[in-house]
Amino acid sequence: MRLNSAKKILVIRLSSLGDIILSTPLIRTIKKRYPHIKVDYLLREEYQDSLLLNPYIDNLLTFTNKKSDDIKKRISKEKYDVVLDLQNNLRSAGLTEYSAAKKIVYKKRNFSKFLLVNFKINLLKNAASVPERYAAEIDDFELDGEGLELFTNRTPSVAFDPGKQYIGLAPGSRHFTKKWLPEYYIELGRLLSKDDYGVLLFGGKDDKEICRIISEEIPGSINLSNNNDLLQTSADMKNCLAVICNDSGLLHTAAASGIPVVGIFGSTVKEFGFFPYGVEYRLMEHLSLPCRPCTHIGRSSCPKKHFKCMKEITPVSVFENLIALIAPK
Repeated sequence: MRLNSAKKILVIRLSSLGDIILSTPLIRTIKKRYPHIKVDYLLREEYQDSLLLNPYIDNLLTFTNKKSDDIKKRISKEKYDVVLDLQNNLRSAGLTEYSAAKKIVYKKRNFSKFLLVNFKINLLKNAASVPERYAAEIDDFELDGEGLELFTNRTPSVAFDPGKQYIGLAPGSRHFTKKWLPEYYIELGRLLSKDDYGVLLFGGKDDKEICRIISEEIPGSINLSNNNDLLQTSADMKNCLAVICNDSGLLHTAAASGIPVVGIFGSTVKEFGFFPYGVEYRLMEHLSLPCRPCTHIGRSSCPKKHFKCMKEITPVSVFENLIALIAPK
């Protein structure tokens, strides 16, 4: 389906942080290619900062479970020409059931993910990134070739030393099997500190304790974790040469802030499409481990009990990849 005849569209991606940020190239390209189209966006309330200042969105609609009926009525009342459902689940389908708009629904390729996770049958080789997969659902449409975006109006939270080169560490993730070991982050931070890099710790409310523990073990490091203040995190990340992080929302936050990324992937793999987009990056993966991937989302524990996917990615190897990434070209 094409968008050229549409006047008003609704984009739906309720969650999570990374998935929403990965939709920003799509929003920007739609608005640049079809400036006459009014673009509204629906997302969960807790993620609204990711798009709050985005100039390519006309109206930002926020969703909570308590006001789902109100949102459903509003979608019907607004008379959209097209609903672009990037969430593609029962919730998003239910919210648009009264709308007469034409539907474009993102294909998540769940069966291919199931085959890869459970039988190691890989139909996702050389698969495109998630932003490109979003765009592929629209006929005669290509992204503009630019990166992710996260607009912030904040200033840095601390006075950074202009003579210092800073590296960010973002050790958190919602799932255990996506977290590189805290002691490895500490060892990496010490290597960076020894090489005279400044080390900054990033994380949200759930990451504050692990950021505190790691920061206390790295000489001179600064703990910038906060209570999910995404706009402040982005403003602070812009002072980094690079950010090292797990497969998490902050990986895409760093990329959307224009910062090179070293991504550490344990139980998940690049083929799922959630690798850094639009910036220089290095991915650290245990490519020879036959049990990977064991999930396409994340697990609370290693099903094999050895957690080799993370334990065998050493701090020295991450450090070496980082230095190669930030070396003058």
